[in-house]
Amino acid sequence: MPLRKLGFLTIGLFDEAEPRRGHESTLEIIELGERLGFDSAWLRHRHLQFGISSPVAVLAAATQRTSRIELGTAVTPLGWENPLRLAEDLATVDILSGGRLNPGISVGPPAHFDDVRQSLYPDTADAEDFGYDRARRLLELVRGEPAAAFRGVEGIEVFSDRVQPHSPGLAERIWYGGGSLRSCRWAGEHGMNLLTSSVVKAEESEDFEQVQLSHIRAFREAHPAGQAARVSQGLVVIPTDSATAAQRARYAEYAAKRLPRTASPQGPARMMFAPDLVGTSDELAERLSAHAAYREVDEVAFALPFTFGHDDYVQILTDMATRLGPALGWRPAA
Repeated sequence: MPLRKLGFLTIGLFDEAEPRRGHESTLEIIELGERLGFDSAWLRHRHLQFGISSPVAVLAAATQRTSRIELGTAVTPLGWENPLRLAEDLATVDILSGGRLNPGISVGPPAHFDDVRQSLYPDTADAEDFGYDRARRLLELVRGEPAAAFRGVEGIEVFSDRVQPHSPGLAERIWYGGGSLRSCRWAGEHGMNLLTSSVVKAEESEDFEQVQLSHIRAFREAHPAGQAARVSQGLVVIPTDSATAAQRARYAEYAAKRLPRTASPQGPARMMFAPDLVGTSDELAERLSAHAAYREVDEVAFALPFTFGHDDYVQILTDMATRLGPALGWRPAA
């Protein structure tokens, strides 16, 4: 099927000694994405690293510098968040954007939890629930279900019993980042959208494409909307049409260094990684069209490599929008 929605995902790297420049670069890339006609731009969380730790705050800034492009997080790990406070932030940014926010979430304990538990949850670490219930709470709060037992006037102040501001429609734009059959089924059962990336859990197979395909189908089988349920695929895709010789060499080296991990499941969780796709737009379109899971979707959010520079991202996004997208049947947004 022709590609309907083209998006991109970035981590937003920055120099510890000069963090403003990296954040400004990310905002400039989002602005470029809108000018090129991309349908969406997504930011990935990076806690206690030199990537954007607060995508919702950065996206708030992006709402004031763009007017059309959808803005998402891929994904927000809820183990670091209080669902009620996050619901307030998401609704606020969605209001500022005019209804363009697409929050992506996931559950599970925070990464390196033993290293951060005393800072993150000094008194409640052992009592925190990092499972699906945390996501369910967020969904209920965003939908406007009660957050408090009191609603009314107290003195001269007026209190609401639900999250304010309330942004109608936001709940239908929440995505779940699923890498296992269980998580994909859960997301489907709860009426969410599905983000599937270049990392999946090897369960019934050790073939990445077949595993990802099974996840997409399991999600849609469980979803009330069935085959109409939204799925976005997030592979690392690097078109080289207008790249310089130095860029092409760097991109090839990047992909080659990461290729060995794609040969077999990694670690106790048996995670499978997709190979990075590097080549001309015609070559990439051919490879994607043969990808079993890609053939099941009509939305993508291609991931930008983490360690590249601003000029590299400009070249990659420009080639995506002007060459790769059209080769996949996509038309830029007006």
